[in-house]
Amino acid sequence: MLEEFEKFLQAHLFKVQSFHPHFNEAYRQMFESGGKRFRPLLLLNVVNAYSPLLLNASMHAALALEMIHTYSLIHDDLPSMDNASLRRGSPTLHVTYDETTAILIGDALNTDAFLTLSRSPLDAKTKVRLCEILSFNAGSGGMALGQAIDCYFENNPLDEVELEFLHTHKTAKLIAAALQMGSVIAGLSSEEEEKLYSFGLELGLLFQIQDDIIDATQSKKEAGKPTMNDTNKNSFVNLLGLTETVKRRDAKVKELKTKAESFGALSSYFQKVLDTNFK
Repeated sequence: MLEEFEKFLQAHLFKVQSFHPHFNEAYRQMFESGGKRFRPLLLLNVVNAYSPLLLNASMHAALALEMIHTYSLIHDDLPSMDNASLRRGSPTLHVTYDETTAILIGDALNTDAFLTLSRSPLDAKTKVRLCEILSFNAGSGGMALGQAIDCYFENNPLDEVELEFLHTHKTAKLIAAALQMGSVIAGLSSEEEEKLYSFGLELGLLFQIQDDIIDATQSKKEAGKPTMNDTNKNSFVNLLGLTETVKRRDAKVKELKTKAESFGALSSYFQKVLDTNFK
């Protein structure tokens, strides 16, 4: 499924006609640097498990989700935020070009995600619901608020409850949105939709715990981005220590494997996700 999505992504990214010397190249750079496509694959696998005939139509929603995620990485790396020089093994946009280009490419991707959703071959009611889910979890109800808290409280340690709030919003909500969007496209019940969203929040927190471990233990080359970079940040490793954070990760993996068994057609996929991404 990754290969099919990658082909769709490359064929459907916007390319504009203008005399700007590098806008189109900058727009595509982060996508062509690679990435796990973790979030769109969550969405696509939900659809494939329950309504496989809608898989091709759901590619548009998966692309919109990846555009939002990619814009967030571009802005996260800006000098005013994390000031990172490397992402997905390639120089960040503000390094390759300049800060203005990076800001505006992020703005374009954020907006174009909803243009992509609006043009998808899904029914109007579904498209409105997908826009609602994506905008809520990426905006002030989710990722944007989390990023604001993350930046504001640098060098100001949070307690564990506050730390989970931060990373639930900054990281987990967009991952949960991927599962929720897939459930809406697949026509699942509101109860099933809520169950997948809740599982996604837990999976998203696990994702952040793993990311904090990677920052503390891997080289820049291994991670494809700057590491040892969370010294001033509110991370699980900084709050709990590396040993305890690894224990928390392993316990959460075990817990989610048990919960994954209740998802029927999705169970084996979730087991695979947990086995391959959280070691």
